[in-house]
Amino acid sequence: MTTASLRSVYPAAPTLPSPACGGGLGRGFDPRRLKREFPIFANNPDLVFLDSGASAQKPRSVIDRIADYYRTDYANVHRGVYRLSARSTELFEEAREKMRGFLNAADSREIVFVRNTTEAINLVAQSWALAFLKSGDEVLISVLEHHSNIVPWQLLRDRIGIRLVVAPLDATGGLDLAGFEARLSPRTRLVAITHVANATGAVVPVETVVRLAHQRGAKVLVDGSQAAPRLPVDVQALGCDFYALTGHKVYGPTGIGVLYGRYDLLVAMPPWQGGGEMIVHVTFDKTEYQEPPHRFEAGTPNIAGAIGLGAAVDFIEELGRDNILAHEEALTGYGVDRLSRIPGLRLLDAGQQRLGILSFDLEGVHPHDIAQVLDQHHVAVRAGHHCAQPLMEWFGLAGTTRASLGVYNDERDIDRLAEAIEAAREMFRR
Repeated sequence: MTTASLRSVYPAAPTLPSPACGGGLGRGFDPRRLKREFPIFANNPDLVFLDSGASAQKPRSVIDRIADYYRTDYANVHRGVYRLSARSTELFEEAREKMRGFLNAADSREIVFVRNTTEAINLVAQSWALAFLKSGDEVLISVLEHHSNIVPWQLLRDRIGIRLVVAPLDATGGLDLAGFEARLSPRTRLVAITHVANATGAVVPVETVVRLAHQRGAKVLVDGSQAAPRLPVDVQALGCDFYALTGHKVYGPTGIGVLYGRYDLLVAMPPWQGGGEMIVHVTFDKTEYQEPPHRFEAGTPNIAGAIGLGAAVDFIEELGRDNILAHEEALTGYGVDRLSRIPGLRLLDAGQQRLGILSFDLEGVHPHDIAQVLDQHHVAVRAGHHCAQPLMEWFGLAGTTRASLGVYNDERDIDRLAEAIEAAREMFRR
């Protein structure tokens, strides 16, 4: 999709009418036309896809860019002196620069390519934390976290004896800032926290979290998996020390993600995997390592994935991140209003601001049963604990049904979802 054609779909930041107006959430934002840029919908014309929180669909521009790379430019990077390898290296590093701009990092050397957010968090745990934390030091997380931001710290606790401290939620299902601040201590070395909770869509006030943590001398790692597709992210403005995101949630390919880290921290961190590419010189006695980011990218990287991720960033930037945010805010609000009218449906609380995710429990019906009935109506949602079992326990539930939004969704999709839920409710009442 060209910039010109995108502008025909999105001529300006959307003017958002009341959800009751129908006919599209913004006069300048037309998801129905945008769907044409996603081949999955042409091949599945009845599909209502509401599982973008797990993995977003891919626009034609991303699919074509990956295919074109393999057809015309493929070679290994950083190793060959021949022209094709140089071209492949150029494209790979161009993708790194795109990610720098996407996050507004100060330097492209602060962008480390990884497989996903999970690997990014594990990298910080196994490199920075293992090198700089000791027994009795504390890592502070919250009840909102995905398992990927819980288990790595438990592994580190069991290995070196750190303490894992958990900040509570308030009565609205958002982060309890007073409770968070109370749990900051002189032993807190790292705060690892989500930006947008994957199970509920609760938006965490990261700027405040960073300010409070830095006042106590703690570093901050932000899990941006759900934020990056729908919020403008500026790591310098946030002030965080690390920021992690996953490519397949931002309309890019699977198997690629990014860890942003402040360069002064990365340069002090030891490698966490050894092999080719991350070295300068190797003897049997010792090894001299590359500077960041290559120090953390052992072996042949996911070259096509990085280039595809760069194409996804181009796609998002051409749409306009303010447009995307306005669209998802309005559609989330419409979804809350529409689902709240269904008898017996409990929409999980998500604090003062909810974005992009509608997680619910239908009285007397298992989430998996709901999801199966919805699938019969061609509505694709996620069911289960969403890799957030401690949060589910906080709500007193084993799991929920979760609808998560993308740029291709509109009010009609929410209406289809509600109608399918009502059909499921009637089916299980018999």
